[in-house]
Amino acid sequence: MRAVALDLEAVLGDTGPLWDAWVEDASRRSREVLALPRERTAAAAALDVRLGNWRVLLERFAEERAPVYLRPRAAVNAALRSLRASDVRLGGFTDAPAELARVALAQLGAGRLLDLVECGAGALELLLAELGPDTAVIRSREALLALATE
Repeated sequence: MRAVALDLEAVLGDTGPLWDAWVEDASRRSREVLALPRERTAAAAALDVRLGNWRVLLERFAEERAPVYLRPRAAVNAALRSLRASDVRLGGFTDAPAELARVALAQLGAGRLLDLVECGAGALELLLAELGPDTAVIRSREALLALATE
């Protein structure tokens, strides 16, 4: 195994609550109920139509509030460093918008540890196309920790 694809939400930190808080805040500030699809890639498409500068607003909101919602995990970051030291390419995938993912990765201390990050619709497929067919897909912290100790 020369590459690992990490489900960023399950392995590093769930950005769902931060996303939900932003949607609520954006609805209040825009004075419009943003009835968005629950699935974030569909929500992003709807926001592109209804709230043109939403990506900038999301990034600012996330930068200010990420420490409340996301906490780095020493064991996870140690496992990532161990895999990198073993010349394993690390990639991450998420359905979150890229702006939210970047802020989350920085907050979690993992931004510099990943070689590639794919966001939005088809993120896993895009990542696997880059990393190759033999890439291990990791969908839990426990699986990452076990892999790093092999």
